[in-house]
Amino acid sequence: MRHRFSYRKLNKTSEHRKALFKNMLNSLIKYEQIVTTLPKAKELKPKIDKVITIGKKSDLNNKKSLFSKLQDKNSVKKVFETLSKRYANRKGGYSRVLKAGFRTGDDAPMAVIELVDRDENAKKIDKPKKVDTSKKEKEPVKKAAAK
Repeated sequence: MRHRFSYRKLNKTSEHRKALFKNMLNSLIKYEQIVTTLPKAKELKPKIDKVITIGKKSDLNNKKSLFSKLQDKNSVKKVFETLSKRYANRKGGYSRVLKAGFRTGDDAPMAVIELVDRDENAKKIDKPKKVDTSKKEKEPVKKAAAK
């Protein structure tokens, strides 16, 4: 019986689980949509909802507690400046989990976890812009004679 067991251990140690969810929270705040396994997504949903709820009340104590959870200034800044304003009128349910089939390697159930009313351009933050190489002239490489 699984009475009074409140979370999934995901076959990881407590330190590994804590680091995993911290990284996933930071990625979800940054990109507003991530793809992961279904059990991880189901465990992440209440955590991101609590982070956004903390961010809706902007005071120094909440900023410090959120920074201790996320340990990333950019994520804390985005929660307090962008996400808290976006969800000001919403009382909860800031994220959703969508099933996304099965992974080809080990047939693990996959899911997409995303923020409701997300910014479509947030996924493209780190992707480099395509550089047109036809316009650039390639300069000949000169080899220095080593004597």
